[in-house]
Amino acid sequence: MAKGRVRTSSVWVLADERAGTRVQAIAVAEALGVPFVVKDIAYGSAAGLPNALVGALFAGVAADCRAALVPPWPEVVIGAGRRTAPVARAIKRKSDGRAMLVQVMHPGRTGADEFDLIAVPRHDGLPGASNTFAITGAPHRVTPEALIAAAADWRPRFTHLPRPWIALVVGGTTKRRRFTAKMARDLGRRCSAMAEAAGGALLVTTSRRTGKPADDLVAEIAVPTHLHRWGDEGENPYLGYLACADAVVVTGDSVSMCAEACAGTAPVYVYAPPGFVIDKHARLHRELYDGGYARPLGETLETWRHPPLNAASDIAAEVRRRLRMV
Repeated sequence: MAKGRVRTSSVWVLADERAGTRVQAIAVAEALGVPFVVKDIAYGSAAGLPNALVGALFAGVAADCRAALVPPWPEVVIGAGRRTAPVARAIKRKSDGRAMLVQVMHPGRTGADEFDLIAVPRHDGLPGASNTFAITGAPHRVTPEALIAAAADWRPRFTHLPRPWIALVVGGTTKRRRFTAKMARDLGRRCSAMAEAAGGALLVTTSRRTGKPADDLVAEIAVPTHLHRWGDEGENPYLGYLACADAVVVTGDSVSMCAEACAGTAPVYVYAPPGFVIDKHARLHRELYDGGYARPLGETLETWRHPPLNAASDIAAEVRRRLRMV
């Protein structure tokens, strides 16, 4: 593993095709505060095999991506998700063990001991090891600087709305749980009533997974609203909503959405009615509640603050500590 000051051109990010894992790896690299190189990783058919069969090789990577994985080898490799793990391990071996491997989410048992730092969400409930580092939620790019810039851009567009502004960030159906029309109506009614009681407005955004229940939710809103549905043309106000909101309500189906909702300091309320989320998401919610980052969605808007949450900065700090970076 590399020691001392890291050369600023020697950090590689293995950027997965999947947006969710890609963002997490890039967020950690950005939090390190040094220049880095993004290596886009596209996969061939072998990537679908278990890592035990792929091995510490580039075998699962498409040929044009393999062409970019050449010396000089980096001092730090940052990846996320299972499929980048064989690539990271291959780089470490080709660098004669000098490359430090940083992985977000557990790569699986095969070769896990070859990673220098594995950032594991506490809510996953995995056993710890000397090379694991427990985090809350997921790394993201909603930094204080990004929020300041978004607030300056979007706040003038909301000034016609009464305050407080309550952002409502809506996810939806997942592989194992449905977001039903009944849930959507309940969420719309509750948030509308909260905003009405406070004399404020809603900033509502839906996602690809919301589906038809988005209509049911919107139909229940009876207060001034700025609405952005999934697929609407024009700029996506998501970051602007988070930056400007006096409070945030987020559905509990997405780890990333919950973590991003907690990136600022405004009150955060999680909507997770019985039967809506899987057990590990419920464990995340409890962790957010216990840490003072969020509260379950109730009936009234309360004024309170919490520290910003971003696991990317925590992982970056641990990488700097282990590398003794200046």
